[in-house]
Amino acid sequence: MGFLFDVFPIIFFAMFILVFGVIISTLFRGLKQSRKNDRSPRLTVEATVVSKRMDYRRGVGDTHRGWTRYYATFQVTSGDRMELQMDGYEYGMLVEGDRGQLSFQGTRYLGFVRT
Repeated sequence: MGFLFDVFPIIFFAMFILVFGVIISTLFRGLKQSRKNDRSPRLTVEATVVSKRMDYRRGVGDTHRGWTRYYATFQVTSGDRMELQMDGYEYGMLVEGDRGQLSFQGTRYLGFVRT
């Protein structure tokens, strides 16, 4: 029984450090991507909406709360494709097959105007 009480604080501290490290790493990656987007030029290109998808995540321990992320994949005239995250309103206004002017900055969606 004494062994368990000797090892538990070490395991608890290691798990705390691991969780804290994952949180800090996630925040750092998000800030790094935001800075990269801020430094990228704002571009507007001809594009077609190829597909749309939603990513729903349920809250921990609560079946009634969660959040949804909305994504659309665009194909530009060169044939390259990019998936950009957007808000639900913009997502709802897009239809697969729409053609128009896509505005973006790095991985940040700025808007889409149908032509």
